Amino acid sequence: MRKEIVQTDNAPAAIGPYSQAVSVPAGRMIFTAGQIPIDPKTALSVGGDIESQTRQALKNLSAVLEAAGATLEDVVKTTVFLKNMSDFAKMNAVYSEFFQMKYPARSAVEVARLPKDVLIEIECVAVI
Repeated sequence: MRKEIVQTDNAPAAIGPYSQAVSVPAGRMIFTAGQIPIDPKTALSVGGDIESQTRQALKNLSAVLEAAGATLEDVVKTTVFLKNMSDFAKMNAVYSEFFQMKYPARSAVEVARLPKDVLIEIECVAVI
């Protein structure tokens, strides 16, 4: 199986030894790294509230998918990591702005800490 590394300047650069996304085989499946609410232009975390951070994480996810030739409509599974599960309803409200009808499968879990102390991280698998 051949894998292709996906990289775009329209989303934050990886902050460790990982790729923004990997596409396999021959561009049919895309596995993204978790996207956090970092503005790719400033490399700083946006807002201190879950709504603005969810919105930025999903914009970053969309940019990575676009670089791989996909869109959010191609997403079949997401995993959402929340610093605080009490933010679940607010996250859902923003999430539903990006994913409508035919929603991808999703898992959401509360975690103790996320990179750069953000409130949310979202990863996905897409099929094109």
